[in-house]
Amino acid sequence: MNTIWNEVVEDGVAFPQEEFLNDETGRAFFAGQTYCGVAEDTDTGIIYGLYILHPNNIGRCCHICNASYAVKRDSRGLHIGEGLVSDCLAQAKRCGYRVLQFNAVVATNMHARHLYERLGFTQLGVIPGGFRMKDGHYEDICPYYHVL
Repeated sequence: MNTIWNEVVEDGVAFPQEEFLNDETGRAFFAGQTYCGVAEDTDTGIIYGLYILHPNNIGRCCHICNASYAVKRDSRGLHIGEGLVSDCLAQAKRCGYRVLQFNAVVATNMHARHLYERLGFTQLGVIPGGFRMKDGHYEDICPYYHVL
């Protein structure tokens, strides 16, 4: 899981994190989530992707959750992300959340945006220059939500 997560961090075009996970920080990071889902080939044990699910806020807004998805570089385009997002919606509801919100979908991440819209997410607007790309330029971000 650390390896796949770190690939997305290294790409620098989707996750806000800049620090890589190691065995110790990865264990704590994934253990601190409400739920972690994994796309695994049960015959080979190969993990192709994962997601994390956790509250988006605290107190009176703790019924809104947030999630992040990571797919192994050489497995992208195989619809693994769709399975992860669909499972995440079901797990979020099972965990008692009422809304799944994405705070920072990079506007140029068209594959993710099309997937979210196909699965019934609603875009909230655009935050100009809300994401600093790995090369230092800024891209807009598009928050999304889905009522569970």
